[in-house]
This record gives sequence, C-alpha cells and structure tokens, in this order.
Amino acid sequence: MPHSRFSRSSRLISFVSSLIAGWLCAAPSLSAAALDTPDWALPGTSSHKQVPPPKDFHRPTVTLNEAIGIFDGQSDVGGPLIPGSSSFDATKQAYILNSASYNIWYSRDEFRYLWKKMSGDVSLAADITFPNAEGYNDRKVVLIIRQNLDDDAAEAMVALHGAGLIHLAQRPAKNADIKEAGRIDAVKEAARLGGAPSKTSIRLGLEKNGDVFTLYVSLKGEPMHQVGSTTTLHLEAPFYVGIGFCSHVPDKSDTGVASNVVLENSSGKIR
Repeated sequence: MPHSRFSRSSRLISFVSSLIAGWLCAAPSLSAAALDTPDWALPGTSSHKQVPPPKDFHRPTVTLNEAIGIFDGQSDVGGPLIPGSSSFDATKQAYILNSASYNIWYSRDEFRYLWKKMSGDVSLAADITFPNAEGYNDRKVVLIIRQNLDDDAAEAMVALHGAGLIHLAQRPAKNADIKEAGRIDAVKEAARLGGAPSKTSIRLGLEKNGDVFTLYVSLKGEPMHQVGSTTTLHLEAPFYVGIGFCSHVPDKSDTGVASNVVLENSSGKIR
C-alpha cells in the first residue's frame, strides 16, 4: 500500500511538472492578442507604424539578485509580458540573453538586463551576435549605463540593431524621450575602412569619463576606435552598468549574445 501511494504521488508530480514545462515552452509563442499587447507596442510593419507609449504607461521591473558571470544581478526591465532569461557560457565567455520585449526607446524600456552597480568612470565592451538570422530588424543588443532599474530611468547606451545600425543615445531624465547622439551603418562604415563587417561578430564599446559618454566600435577585427560625437549625461553614483537585449516584438522571444566582455572601473580601458 505505501508503495502504491508513492507511485500515485510520483505520477501526479510528473504530470504537473509536464504541464508547467509545456506552458513555459509555449509561452514565447503566445499571440499579441492573447497577451493583450497594446497597439503602440507592436513593431513597425508595412501596415503598422510603431508610436511612442503613453507617458503615464509603466510596468514594474522584475529583478533577480543573482550573480551571473561578472554581473551582480539580472532584471526584466519594464516587466515584459513574457519573462526573459539569461545564461553564461564560461567556455566561450558568452552571455546569452533571451527576451520578448517591445523596445528600448521613447520614454520607457523593456529588455533583459545583466548589471553591476558602480561609481566613477567605466569602460565596457563586448562582441555582439544574433544567433537567429530571422529576428526582427530593429532588435538590439545594448551596452547601457542606467541611473536605476525603472523602465523610464535616465541612461546612456550604445546599441547594435539586427539590421546593422549602430547608435549612441541617452535618456536625459526620468520619463523623458531618448535622444540619439549619433549613428552609423555597420556595412557602410566597414566599407569606408576597406572591407565588410565581421560575419561572426561586431565589437562595441561604451566609455563613461565623468559625464561624457563615447561610442567605440570594431567592425572587422581592427582596433577599437571612436565613432561619432560624444554625448553628455550626469548620473548620480551608484548607477547600473551592463548588457541587455530587446527582441522589439513584445509577444516573441529572441536571443542576443554578448561575449568577451570587458568591464573596467576606469575610462580609457576599451579593448
């Protein structure tokens, strides 16, 4: 009899576990309608134009105070409808970020964020790749320094988009719209340097020197070099420094990878 009760309990636990696993696997493919996604959050298409969210629309960030690699914690900034995830491959020195999230722009953000609280000057750099060749063209991996973990925090960032756009931008104050400080097309910039972008990765760098933020790139294995003008933003210490990924599609998860990350508590260390 005890054995029979144990067997029934085991089968019940196994059944419930399979239901939960099935739900988790199915979640990233839920439709926008099923998730009640607002129309403004849908990505731009030939028949739809993405517009800024309402200024009073915010969702709380979900944070795990669990270290991952060199980072102290990880968050789903802006509480995306589908929870994100992340992992660290120590052999490849690669951070894999999974996220279904509408954007990092306008007056609020949604993205998976791996972060470290810091003060002073910062040098941050990483090789960027998109494993899924079919992802949305405006998805982006970012190197980003934020005042806090709120969805509308003041921030400075550099980003590589799925279509090859690279930009430096900042949100000057809480709940303000992001302002772009400069942009380049990776293909055109690589051609100017005499070649094509790396087929495996592009390396980005973000330097904070006082209140001045600078974009660095390496497109085809050349030494990291500054691109475009700087931007100025004051952040109170401590602030959050790290890497993030946004699928730009609120009901569909995608993946971005940042590898060989350099994070130094000093300027002039981009490499």
